[in-house]
Amino acid sequence: MNFISFRKKQNNTILKMLRALKNKLIYLCLLALLFLSCKSNYISKNLGNSFYNNQFTGLLVYHPKTKDTVFKYNADKYFTPASNTKIFTLYTALQMLPAQIPAFKYGVENDTITIQGIGNPTFLHPFFNDSTALKMAKNYKNVNLILNNLEDEKFGPGWAWEDYDTYFSPEKSSFPMYGNVVAISNQDSLQSIPKALKNHVHFSESNKRRQFNDNTFYYNPKRKDTIEVPMVIDTLLLSRLWDDVLPGIVSISKYDGKKLDKIAYSSVPSDSLYKRMMLVSDNFLAEQMLILASSTLSDTLSSKRIRDTILNKQLKDLKQKPRWVDGSGLSRYNLFTPTSFVQVLEKLHNQIPQQRLFNLFPAGGASGTLTNYYLGEGKPYIYAKSGTLGNNYSLSGYLITNSGKTLVFSFMNNHYRKPTTDVKKRMQLIFEWLRDNY
Repeated sequence: MNFISFRKKQNNTILKMLRALKNKLIYLCLLALLFLSCKSNYISKNLGNSFYNNQFTGLLVYHPKTKDTVFKYNADKYFTPASNTKIFTLYTALQMLPAQIPAFKYGVENDTITIQGIGNPTFLHPFFNDSTALKMAKNYKNVNLILNNLEDEKFGPGWAWEDYDTYFSPEKSSFPMYGNVVAISNQDSLQSIPKALKNHVHFSESNKRRQFNDNTFYYNPKRKDTIEVPMVIDTLLLSRLWDDVLPGIVSISKYDGKKLDKIAYSSVPSDSLYKRMMLVSDNFLAEQMLILASSTLSDTLSSKRIRDTILNKQLKDLKQKPRWVDGSGLSRYNLFTPTSFVQVLEKLHNQIPQQRLFNLFPAGGASGTLTNYYLGEGKPYIYAKSGTLGNNYSLSGYLITNSGKTLVFSFMNNHYRKPTTDVKKRMQLIFEWLRDNY
């Protein structure tokens, strides 16, 4: 056989092998598409159930490693997200804040320390109990506090006014104390933290826990538990609270634009703050985290400024720009798409080691707001943030399949009239199918 004939035969053999390989690849691809189609058909059939007829539902499931969209349904439509909004707040904090929470800015002149609030929520907070400001301030004869450098209103836009006396709706401020709530209990007699407000607490069987715009509080004598009631934050109250912990040396001044270049840091690690916000869905921490993050941009604090900055820079690639009006999700003015949540969750997954990231999220059947839902088989398979308002429930986060894949999802439900527990049970059917079959 001459050389030319040999090369022709060799080339024909290679072509046959390539055709066989191509056919095999096509077969495998078709098989994979069929497999995915079966799963999509299952999810489509589930969402096509009459249960969903009178509500608005959106779902996006995405595989970040392969960049595959596993399932998409109304994913580019806008929904009321409730506390899913805290995912954006978490992203902002992780982008802007250091490993240790900044406590305040300050300057020293002779025997006077000037302290400027930057939104830190941990000072004397009932969970964190940080006392950095107290420990530093007591070393000086005079303490000058600057607290009026916040542009935000005390409540967010679109918050329900009748929630003014509920634990989940504290006022925002530049230098919070005690989490901006008073904790009231009845142990032989009425007790309060802070103690300075004890004489402002009265027994009453009224449904309200506080006067509308006054620091007069009520405790039902039939109760046995401790309740937390938001305080009305004003100069008079702050003077009283500071005078209680540092008698006679604290004065409150107006912000004069003078820059204070020193920063004191809280005793609280940032991840502890983030985890608390996410696990118990703490609205106060979420709002203050945006204000605190805004202190990295300007001495004048503004949660709107930091939201706009994040959307126009770090999140400028979002496919649908959200209407984002607060840090907690209390407002029904917020509008987000499932796609936007998945995009931000993917960014977090790419930027933060998985063990650390998942530690910040409630785990199905194990922790936080998901303790009683989405139970795994021996270990959690859902790490996600829930969001609940009247007639609205959403869940966005990460799903670990039995095959070891990590999926990113956002499942949003608006305007239903059924019990929320029934909505969760329907969602769980889809989550378990993805866990077991993908």
